[in-house]
Amino acid sequence: MDTKISASSQITSNLYEQDFYAWTQEQAKLLRERVWDSLDIENLAEEIESLGKQVRQELRNRLGVLLGHLLKWEFQPSKRAKSWFITMRGQRREIRDLLDENPSLKPYLPEALEKAYKSGLDLAVSETSLTDEDFPHECPYAIEQVLDVTFFPGEPLEGQNWVVEN
Repeated sequence: MDTKISASSQITSNLYEQDFYAWTQEQAKLLRERVWDSLDIENLAEEIESLGKQVRQELRNRLGVLLGHLLKWEFQPSKRAKSWFITMRGQRREIRDLLDENPSLKPYLPEALEKAYKSGLDLAVSETSLTDEDFPHECPYAIEQVLDVTFFPGEPLEGQNWVVEN
């Protein structure tokens, strides 16, 4: 019996290397059927861990895009565009949804903000004529401001027909 379990486990592990999609379908089937001895435990654990890391990365990516647009908004007020506003509104909505679906990420927000600021800074520098030296070296916004749908640094939104609500 041990040989059969070992052989089955080896086949499953090989499938992981050769056809990831087929491996995922096989693992899901084995889980539903409760065939515990045939599961590829090591690779399953790695993939589950990886899923969590992807959610954290998505949060950092969305914060980075949002921060980049907040910086552009504040430091290039004469070039403000509706597309910047829409991007900020969309990123805030997606971040809020991500946090609602994954509330355990909330304590990670300060660290995520710090890491995402570097990406936001890169975005602002790449999309403007400004340089790194034109922007603060550390994030000038509190996480509460970043996530606040009414926060737009610099001059107010007066005279715009854009809807602030999410």
